Amino acid sequence: MREPLALYIHWPFCAAKCPYCDFNSHVRDRIDQAAFAAALRQELQREADRAGRRPLASIFFGGGTPSLMAPATAAALIEDATRLFDPLPDIEITLEANPTSAELAKLRDFRAAGVNRASLGVQALDPAALAFLGRKHDIREAIAALEAARETFPRLSFDLIYARPGQQEAAWRAELRQALALAADHLSLYQLTIEPGTQFATLFGRGAFTLPEGEEAERLYTATAEEAAAFGLRAYEISNYAKPGAESRHNLAYWRYGDYLGIGAGAHQRLSFADGSLRAARRHRAPEEWLARVQRDGHAVVEEESLSPRDRAREALLMGLRLHEGIDPARIEARSTLPFEECIDRRALDALAEEGLLAWRPDGRLAATADGLLRLDAMLPVLLR
Repeated sequence: MREPLALYIHWPFCAAKCPYCDFNSHVRDRIDQAAFAAALRQELQREADRAGRRPLASIFFGGGTPSLMAPATAAALIEDATRLFDPLPDIEITLEANPTSAELAKLRDFRAAGVNRASLGVQALDPAALAFLGRKHDIREAIAALEAARETFPRLSFDLIYARPGQQEAAWRAELRQALALAADHLSLYQLTIEPGTQFATLFGRGAFTLPEGEEAERLYTATAEEAAAFGLRAYEISNYAKPGAESRHNLAYWRYGDYLGIGAGAHQRLSFADGSLRAARRHRAPEEWLARVQRDGHAVVEEESLSPRDRAREALLMGLRLHEGIDPARIEARSTLPFEECIDRRALDALAEEGLLAWRPDGRLAATADGLLRLDAMLPVLLR
């Protein structure tokens, strides 16, 4: 059996642009829902024709804010995907949503469409933080949305952002405990970073605010893992925590360097073919141009290349070392076609292991230690060949 696919579907529109966000998201007064739905289905058909009939492990509606799409669009895409591919019996189908009253009203319709996992962009349970982050919901709406989603979907995840300006460890622990008590089985807990081109980048550059850094940021990271563990959620990736069995199967496909399709404006994909090639592709980012190209050509791919063995190894290591399970050298060799020793700098690996930043597990996997995960960005350039 060929390796299962993960399918990502990008809805590029949001009600408002958050000041920290560098995702491919756009605000429009009017959206031609029918035209975008037809184009997504057309692009999916084209990719299915190229990929061939493959097992399908997950579908992820991301954005932007995909809960702003018509539930009928999600239903049609799910129906197409499960017809064009062979869905696994436990296929995971995730929808990202914001916890506003308007989106809350549509949750049952998305469940009826086939979505079985919701991921809510809560981001904070503090009024001042919500205002600073540019969120359009308040705490009451967030809690109501979480309760409704928990009743509607078999699986639930939500996001929080920490290491905000002036945030103290005790306050973060209290906020996190409140969030964990809401009984999600998965949390994505992201440290606030300043991304180029965002509103926050401009404000930060002007000195309008500062962020926790160094030991202060490390304490917040450690507190995050401790509080999640107290509620039975283990850290399985740098920023993701889940109860056993509730890990995001879709995101694990990325981190384990599996095959994935990406359709919609700006979507990326990695797809292996029978000739042994692994091809990377990306689509035009601008929604209107993406739509015009799909209507004209059947797709909006603007760049596609066959990745070299070295590039494959580098990507697989970059993604896999984010996981607490680490990487399997045999997997790296299979995906890259290179011996593992040619993928890494052995002297650097041994030195990092000596420093306690990397460790070989009893099952033969190589993983970053707790200290190593904190320093992963600095480690990777010296480790990778």
